[in-house]
Amino acid sequence: MFLSVFDLFKVGVGPSSSHTMGPMVAGARFLDLLRAAPFQARGLRASLHGSLAFTGKGHATDRATILGLAGFTPDTMDRAAADAALAANRDTLLLHPEGLGALHFDPAADLVFDYDRPLPGHANGMILMATDSQGDVILRETYYSIGGGFVLTEAELAEAAAERRSDASSSVPYPFATAAEMLAMAAQSGLSIAQMKLANERVFRSEAEIRAGLSRIWQVMRDCMDRGLAVQGTLPGGLNIRRRAHAIHQALLAERGQNLTAPHVINDWMSTYAMAVNEENAAGGQVVTAPTNGAAGVVPAVIRYWLDHVPGASERDLGMFLLTAAAVGGLVKHNASISGAEAGCQAEVGSASAMAAAGLAAVLGGTPAQVENAAEIALEHHLGMTCDPVRGLVQVPCIERNGLGAIKAVSAASLSLRGDGAHFVPLDAAIETMRQTGRDMSEKYKETSLGGLAVNVPNC
Repeated sequence: MFLSVFDLFKVGVGPSSSHTMGPMVAGARFLDLLRAAPFQARGLRASLHGSLAFTGKGHATDRATILGLAGFTPDTMDRAAADAALAANRDTLLLHPEGLGALHFDPAADLVFDYDRPLPGHANGMILMATDSQGDVILRETYYSIGGGFVLTEAELAEAAAERRSDASSSVPYPFATAAEMLAMAAQSGLSIAQMKLANERVFRSEAEIRAGLSRIWQVMRDCMDRGLAVQGTLPGGLNIRRRAHAIHQALLAERGQNLTAPHVINDWMSTYAMAVNEENAAGGQVVTAPTNGAAGVVPAVIRYWLDHVPGASERDLGMFLLTAAAVGGLVKHNASISGAEAGCQAEVGSASAMAAAGLAAVLGGTPAQVENAAEIALEHHLGMTCDPVRGLVQVPCIERNGLGAIKAVSAASLSLRGDGAHFVPLDAAIETMRQTGRDMSEKYKETSLGGLAVNVPNC
């Protein structure tokens, strides 16, 4: 399956691509089904399963589900209009999706967090239903939010599994499904990974559209980071976590130019950039999945580090960075997972760190082999990382974890560029190990808040 750079980098809202963006997308898709149905619905219902149930309230899944059924989508959502729609639903128990009239929806009765019945396709499962005037179900569909804002029905999930098993060639000129194939195609064509990825993208969009889309991705990333660096206060959710990015950034600016600043302070810059993004994400702000919301700070932090701190860096090479990162992210998603509920945080921050390392190695002049090596180093040293958010909020340990993911990405890129690209562990082996580790990992460490830090620190 071809994964576009715009599949891996989506504009959306926090705090979670699986728990916020996914349910909103599912709601919009269900409304389209309902509009095409031959009958008149009078009400809506939803049930959340697996991780969507266990950490749904902390991840704002209840809010996202209601907004999705009201017709909102993550990439175009207006915050004030969304808040008004939620308030109106609380007062009237009605939703007003376009073209469907007023539909009854009582969040207390019609939105069920089903903790006992996981759905078979994926840890993030939900069932959406439409009812008639008697309250009987007249339309039902099961959706799986599989990470990064991707949503599949049961039938689509089966099709995706069949496609992964198939050897059918893709319609794109460079249909690499593994890192080994990617390197072989690069060697044969003489092209960089970014150039091959761009050629694939051109099958579906003009180059002008691709460039404009990439520019928008970075603009949203940078705007999000700038907001996070400017805002102070306490994050919502009840943990009373203070925003720290602003204060650290101000201290770093004050120290800039001092002769005795320690070299390791550059790590503080990278961490602060990443934390700024993830503090905005935790507050429900606009972010770019990279490849998920929980890991949204890693790639933009590394880009900001490169642009603001590396001599010779230029925004004209942003496309190279993002296209290379997307090529690696596509390999991880195709062959393993980018979902914390499926494979732990190794699949989120680990994948993001691999993507960022690859992008940085590319813009610093790395060969395809060095780029692959950078991604492998970053992913290898996130293997086994659990997803254990305290109180189900995308705050602890998620915000700091993005900072460390950015630092690892830069270190991985630097190490790879010190070599010639030859290395012992291939990226494909690291991706397969991540898949196996995720499969074997206890469910309580996969975004359920039933283990790890979620149960070993006070959360009130």
